[in-house]
Amino acid sequence: MSESSQGASDGGRLTLLILVGMLAGLVFGLVLNGLGVSGAVGEAVLAALGIGGAIFVASLKLLVVPLVFVSIVCGAAALDDISKLGRIGGKTLALYVATTMIAIAIALAAAALVRPGVGFALPSTVSFSAPSAPPLSEVLLGIFPTNPVQAMAEGNMLQIIVFAVLFGVAMTLSGAPGRRLLTFFQDANEVVLRLVLVLMKLAPIGVFCLIARVFAEQGFGAFAPLLKYFFLVLAVLVVHVTVVYPSLLVVLGRLNPLAFFRGFREPMAVAFGTSSSNATLPVTLRAVEHELGVDNAIASFTIPLGATINMDGTAIMQGVATCFIAQAYGIDLTTADYLAVIVTATLASIGTAGVPGVGLVMLGMVLGQVNLPVEGIGLIIGVDRLLDMSRTVVNVTGDAAVTCVVAKSEGRLDLARYNDNGRALAT
Repeated sequence: MSESSQGASDGGRLTLLILVGMLAGLVFGLVLNGLGVSGAVGEAVLAALGIGGAIFVASLKLLVVPLVFVSIVCGAAALDDISKLGRIGGKTLALYVATTMIAIAIALAAAALVRPGVGFALPSTVSFSAPSAPPLSEVLLGIFPTNPVQAMAEGNMLQIIVFAVLFGVAMTLSGAPGRRLLTFFQDANEVVLRLVLVLMKLAPIGVFCLIARVFAEQGFGAFAPLLKYFFLVLAVLVVHVTVVYPSLLVVLGRLNPLAFFRGFREPMAVAFGTSSSNATLPVTLRAVEHELGVDNAIASFTIPLGATINMDGTAIMQGVATCFIAQAYGIDLTTADYLAVIVTATLASIGTAGVPGVGLVMLGMVLGQVNLPVEGIGLIIGVDRLLDMSRTVVNVTGDAAVTCVVAKSEGRLDLARYNDNGRALAT
C-alpha cells in the first residue's frame, strides 16, 4: 500500500471514529438529560464531560498561533513574486464577501417565505444585552500590530497574519539569509502539522464529551417551541453547503465537489463538535494542504484569514433570526431593510472579527440597523448553542472551498492529489 493510500485509509478510520463519537455523545447526552442531571452523580458526569471536552479544545487551540505564524511565514517566503500576494488577497477577500452576501440573501428569502416567527407566542419577559461593537476606525487600526509578541499571546489572528506576511516577505527580499531561515520554518511547519495529527487521535473522545454535555444540558425540550426556526436555519445551512459551495467549485474552479467533501470530511466533523473555527483551524489547514493538495503559499494565508472574517454560517443565522424576530414582534421589513441587513451583516462579519461573543455582537448590530428590538435575541438564544455547531461546519467549509478555487486560479493546486479523493469515493 502506498503512503498516500495509507494516509487516506487512516483518515477514513479517524473520521468514522469521530462520527461514532458524535453519535454516542448525542445518545448518552439525551439519556442523561432524560434521567436528570440535578443529582450529585449527574453533576459529576457533566463536570467530567466538560473537562474532557475543554482539554480537547484547548489542545487544538494550543496549536493555532504557532501553526498560523509558521505556516504563513513559509507561504509568504515561498512566493517567487511578491506581487502575487496582493492578487491572492484580493481574490480571497472578494470570494469571502460574495459567499457571505449570498448566504444571508438565501437566508432572508427562506425566512420571508416560511415565516417562522408568525404566530409565535412571545414570553412575558424577554431580555438580552448584546456587547457593543467597536468603531470601524478602531477595527482598522487593530489589524496592524504594535507588539507581535502581545498579538500572539492574545491570539489576535489579524495582527498575527499581518506580521507573518511582512516577516515572510522580508525573508524573500533578504536573499541567502532568508532562504536559510526558510528551511528552519519549513521544518517547524512539518513538526507542528505532525503534532496536529497526534492530537487528532483524541478527537473521537473529545467530540463525544462536547456533544454529550450539550445534549445533557439542553436535550430536545429546549428548542421545542422554536422547531420552525431551528429547522429553517438548519435547512438553509445545508443548502449553502450542498448547493452554493459545489457551484463555486464547479463554475469558478472546474473542480469535483465530491472529491472536495471526501478530502474535507475530517475538519467538518471536528468543527461540528468544537463549534469553533479557530479551534478547528489546525485540522482545516492540514486537510486543505495534505488531502486537497493546496499549496502552502495559498492555504497558509486564506485559511487563517477565513477563520477570522469568513462567517457564512453565522450570516445565515442572522438572516433567519432577523426575520424571525421581526415576525414575532409583528414588525414588517421593507425591501430597503432587507438590503440593509445584507450589507450590515456582510460588513459585520469582517468588522467584529476577534470580538468575544462575535455572533451575538453581529446580530445585535444587524437588529439595530433595521430598528428591531435587540432584546429579541433572547427568543432564540436557548437553541443557539445547537445551531452554532452546524454553522461552524459551514464557516470552515467555506474557507476551504474558496481556498481551493483561489489555488486553482493561481496554478497552485495539486490536481492529482485533489482528484484522488474523488476516485477513492467512487471505489
